[in-house]
Amino acid sequence: MRWLDRLLGRETPAIDVKARMAEAYDLAGRGEYTAALDMWAELAHAGVPRAQNNVGACFAEGLGVERDLALARRWLELAAGNGDPVGQRNLAALHFKGEDRAPDFAEAARLYRAAAEQGDGVSQDMLSWMLLEGEVIERDVLEARRWAEAAAKQGVAAAMTRMGMLHHDALGVPRDPAEAVRWWRRAAERGDAAGQAMLGAAMIMGAGVEADPIEALAWLLRAQAGGSALAAQYLPAARNPLDSAGLSEAARRAAAPLPDPGPLDPPAGQAT
Repeated sequence: MRWLDRLLGRETPAIDVKARMAEAYDLAGRGEYTAALDMWAELAHAGVPRAQNNVGACFAEGLGVERDLALARRWLELAAGNGDPVGQRNLAALHFKGEDRAPDFAEAARLYRAAAEQGDGVSQDMLSWMLLEGEVIERDVLEARRWAEAAAKQGVAAAMTRMGMLHHDALGVPRDPAEAVRWWRRAAERGDAAGQAMLGAAMIMGAGVEADPIEALAWLLRAQAGGSALAAQYLPAARNPLDSAGLSEAARRAAAPLPDPGPLDPPAGQAT
C-alpha cells in the first residue's frame, strides 16, 4: 500500500534514471563492466528499456559476466518489445548470426527495419546491406539506397561507401563516377577501409577524379592497414608508376592522421 509507505516514511525513493544510466556508462567506459552491469540490472528490473538492452548486450558479449546467449536473448527481447531501437538492433544481430539457434533472417530484417524507422543509423546501414545483397531477403535496390542514404546522413561510413557503389554501378540511380568518388571520399576520411580502397582505385584510373598515383597508394595503404582485402588487388597498379621518392611520399601520407572530414554535406544536387 503505497499511501501507507508514504505515511510511515518507508517508500523507496524514485530512481534518477538519467543519472544512474550516466554513472553506469562512465563505469563501462573505464572497463568496470561488473559494476556497470549491477546498475543496469537494477534499472532493467525497473523496466527501463535501454538498461534492459545493456544487460542483454553484456550477456551477449561476456562483459562483466559469463557469456550467456539465452539470457542475452531474454533481456534483448524485453528491450526490443519495449521499443528500444538499440535493443531491436542487438536482438536482430542474434537472429542474423544464429549462434544459439538457427538464423532467422526474416525476423532479423523485421527488427532492423523497426530500429531503422526509429532513426538508428547502424540498423539503417545493415538493412540497406541486406536489401542490396538480396541473399537472405528479397532484393530491393531502391529501398537499399533509401536506407543507405539515411544512415550516411547520420555519419555511418559503411553506408557512405555503399552509396558510392550504387552510383558507380548505376543501381537505382544513373551512373555517376564523380558522385561515387564524393561518397567514397566521405567514407574514407571517416576511416572506412572499403571506402579507402575504392577511393584509391578510382584515383589510379582517374575515374570520377583526377588520376593521382601517390594519393591513390596512400589511400590503399590505409585501406590495407584497416583490414580491406580489396586493397591488395590495386596496390601493384598504384606502385608501378612510382619511383622511390613517390613510394616514400605515399607511405608518409598513409601514416599521417586522416584529414578532418568536416560536417556532413549533402550529395551534389540535393538541397540542404
